[in-house]
Amino acid sequence: MVLRPALPDDADAVADVQLASRRAASMPPGIHSDADVRAWLARRIGEDDVWVAEIDGLVVGYARFTPTWLDDLYVAPAHAGAGVGSALLDLVKSLRPQGFGLWVFEVNEPARAFYLRRGLVERERTDGSGNEEREPDVRMEWPGSA
Repeated sequence: MVLRPALPDDADAVADVQLASRRAASMPPGIHSDADVRAWLARRIGEDDVWVAEIDGLVVGYARFTPTWLDDLYVAPAHAGAGVGSALLDLVKSLRPQGFGLWVFEVNEPARAFYLRRGLVERERTDGSGNEEREPDVRMEWPGSA
């Protein structure tokens, strides 16, 4: 597996991973069209930090993050459970040693368990009124390496 910064040419592959992963995950369905997701993610590459995980030249996961938030961490369903998510999360931790937060849907118990096993802690639960899907969510945090 190779981890590297995403390039503009990776936008379609990144969107493919996100769309497939969301459809397979224990989370509410997306509310945006596939075309809107693709256009939005293409704009984020170059604005946010976006790293991809490649296996044999194929993008199988990605992480998108800012100085204080991990906004996306998705792994293609065929590669779930193979260490791709852990590698990407470890990368974000190494690049953000001061810590970061993230939001995860309450119903996405596998993702919450994944983050808890890797040292993140739950900080807040909401009724979902602050997210587009209007679904309860959990703010988690990695407090940093200090």
